[in-house]
Order: sequence, then structure tokens, then C-alpha cells
Amino acid sequence: MTPTIQNAAFPPPNANSVVKPYMISHGTLECYNLKASRKFYEEFLGFECVRHAIPAMAIRCGIKFHIVCVEVGDQIKPGSVGVLNHWGIDVTSREEVDRCWRAANEFKEKYGIRKVMPIADQHGVYSFYLVDLDHNWWEIQHCEGLFQDDDLFDFGDRFSMDEGTASKEVSDLKLGDSR
Repeated sequence: MTPTIQNAAFPPPNANSVVKPYMISHGTLECYNLKASRKFYEEFLGFECVRHAIPAMAIRCGIKFHIVCVEVGDQIKPGSVGVLNHWGIDVTSREEVDRCWRAANEFKEKYGIRKVMPIADQHGVYSFYLVDLDHNWWEIQHCEGLFQDDDLFDFGDRFSMDEGTASKEVSDLKLGDSR
């Protein structure tokens, strides 16, 4: 069963901002080779891909938000981005996370997957992280409420920005060797 996202569009609360966007439209990531990356995105992650430019393609899944994948070849800087800079992919159940984790380990060589982290219950989801052939981090997760965005934004700020950060909380995440 594929969940339906209700109320995917909403008026942004940006009346007092300088820039008045109506949506976040896309993100970008780099790859060594578009053809090899496209195989991973389509065959392993299940994304829709279109090559819209000579050096780039757009990828998406489930909503009208896309990621532009730009081929930069050897200009990629491996190790410059850690697991906290990742793309999240939601699946429908804990069992599906387990199945994807087994598949990631089984197909590491076929798709050039560099690392698969252990599955963990953390930050309200059941998930694991993997590093793709281009050193990009992905989190495959299941959130019991089906759509984590609602949980994050419906309650508003839970902490004042004056409280500072608790870097210990970040270090408590089960990230292991995440570079």
C-alpha cells in the first residue's frame, strides 16, 4: 500500500521574510557518472529519472520535489559530507526497512554501495543509512505516523532558539563511523 500524502501544499508562513517563496522546489547532489548513478536511482532506490541537461538529470519519488544530480566526475570530494547531510526515503513498514537493508547489503557490489549502517530505532523512526557510489548519504526509514513532516511542523517549535544546542544529543545518535 502506498500512502497518500494529504495536504501536501499549504500557504507558507513567510509574510515577514525578505524572500517570499511558495515552495522548496529542488536540491542538488553530485555524481561521478550519470549513467551509473541513474542505474542506482532507478533500479535500487525506485526513483523516476529524466536527463534534462547534458551534465545533469532530475530525480524524484512520490511528490513534486526533485533533486538535480550533476555529473562532476573526479571533482567530487569524498569524505567532505557526513551522515547528517543525507536524503531521507520513507517506506511503508519496519519490515520494508529490514528488506531494504538486506537488499542494500546483497547488492552492494552491483550498485556500488560503499557502506550500509546498522538498522536503528532513533529520532522517532526505524531506519538505516547507506552511502551510494557517489558518496551521498541516504536514510531509508519508516515513521509510524506515515508522514514525519506532519509531526515536525504541526506542533511548532518545541524549544526556544535561545536555549542553544545540545551537541551531546547529536553525538548520542547511533552514527558509528559516518564519514
